[in-house]
Amino acid sequence: MTSPYRLLGIPGSLRKASYCAAVLEAIAAEIAPRAETAIAPIGALPLYNQDLDIEPRPAPVAALRGAIEAAEGLIVVSTEYNHGMPGVLKNAIDWASRPAFASPLRDKPVLIVTCSMASTGGVRAQYQLREAFASTLSRPVATPEVVIGGVHQRMTEGRFTDRAVLDFAAAACERLFAEIARDRRG
Repeated sequence: MTSPYRLLGIPGSLRKASYCAAVLEAIAAEIAPRAETAIAPIGALPLYNQDLDIEPRPAPVAALRGAIEAAEGLIVVSTEYNHGMPGVLKNAIDWASRPAFASPLRDKPVLIVTCSMASTGGVRAQYQLREAFASTLSRPVATPEVVIGGVHQRMTEGRFTDRAVLDFAAAACERLFAEIARDRRG
């Protein structure tokens, strides 16, 4: 049997009862035991400052970069603020993207999921994230976009429980797994 895929989940919201975190946890539970998904906290990252981007890097930055290096693929779940990705998530991408052309994001498959209380489900943030990850030389997974509109209406006692969306997200994860399997074959 093939060993489980090693994934890193990155929620794009810092709120204590974050819908992003709830969606990420539900997806991780849905794809277990095929994949082991660690969650990367990004709230402690300092604002990106090239003056700080030297060895040794700030501890939260080193931890994020190490977690990305150890993962075979990423699942990023983001909300949408003002028609775009949240600043905290962009900050994490900026820290992880250095040094240019040799960052831990290079060639890393990334599944992007967006969610919003709005009916559009964060679709604008989805495209900003795809562009940002492509520019880091990551590999955004080619799959129909997983966008979750009205996410607040799909929660039960703080947990994301929409079966149809979880099935759709699990199918998108299959594309992520295919990318990782290709990488494993070399």
